[in-house]
Amino acid sequence: MTDDTRLRASLPTIEELLAAGATVVLMSHLGRPKGGPDDAYRMGPVADRLAELLGREVRYRPTSGPGSDDQQAYVQAAPDGSVTLLENTRFDSRETANDPSLARVLAGYADVYVNDAFGSAHRAHASTEGVAHLLPSAAGRLMLAEVEALTKLLHEPQAPFVVLLGGAKVSDKLGVIESLLGRADRLLVGGAMAYTFIRAQGGSVGSSLVEEDMLDTARELLERAVAAGSELRLPVDSVCAREVEAGVTTAVHPSDEIPSDLMGLDIGPEAREAFRAALAGAKTVFWNGPMGVFEVPEFAAGTMALAEAVADLDAYTVVGGGDSLAAVNRSGVGDRISHLSTGGGASLEFLENGDLPGLKVLRA
Repeated sequence: MTDDTRLRASLPTIEELLAAGATVVLMSHLGRPKGGPDDAYRMGPVADRLAELLGREVRYRPTSGPGSDDQQAYVQAAPDGSVTLLENTRFDSRETANDPSLARVLAGYADVYVNDAFGSAHRAHASTEGVAHLLPSAAGRLMLAEVEALTKLLHEPQAPFVVLLGGAKVSDKLGVIESLLGRADRLLVGGAMAYTFIRAQGGSVGSSLVEEDMLDTARELLERAVAAGSELRLPVDSVCAREVEAGVTTAVHPSDEIPSDLMGLDIGPEAREAFRAALAGAKTVFWNGPMGVFEVPEFAAGTMALAEAVADLDAYTVVGGGDSLAAVNRSGVGDRISHLSTGGGASLEFLENGDLPGLKVLRA
């Protein structure tokens, strides 16, 4: 296990159920197996770490997948009051297809369904949406905390409200940007997605990642931000290199004047200070996506600097997304963030639409 943030976040619900005398059967997924068993994505390491965190046995046996005969037999043999972790739900293609036949088998494992997987609640899958139609259902403690935190951003953000967005693609964040225009006072855009905006403004971005089919959309978003009164800021300079690898030679260039043989891989020192200044005085902050390829030391300074800047604020701060959480944990400031969201895509979709498939079904 490289990051147990989501496991730790699930503990209150599991412990509450056990204290109430429940026999717990847990469903989850790991990675992106292609609809069949794959030893690289088995749940054994998750079971081992969860047992350490709970301080008790977590039953787990490798099986051929969700709903299989061997899995059904193993669940039926669960002792009262035990905890059983099922094999990766995505070992069966019926999971992502939300196939009712798989949902019926999974629902047969329990009397009550509790969804605490906020990070998967934006997917209408058999284990996250299908089962909830078949059993009395409820949201877990983590799910409730996530909804409460993100609802504050949608309906009660104290101004100034600053949004910090990074990552690779404008297309991944398009919906949330559109939703936040007019709500947020400032949107600070870093990561590779910034270069699509800079190119749309006529800048030279070298070999940086650019979504060519999003240039018109980027120009429109920049115009709409002005009209909506939301200031959209881009990094003025970038840390550049010819390739993404540790030990590579780097150079700092204006983000709109990157040489043709280089690519922008992190926000530069001037951009760090400009973004830090734009965060100063904020009372509400939402951050999703790193400012650069922070896994490589040469391109981590921007993300780490902004993690510290967000943590230093006297504000309500929410950080969401796997990469952003990893950056916050690496910088050691997680305990100074108001809410660490376990769902990247889920948090973005909630801010965009105000709801998720895995939530809607719990209210049905």
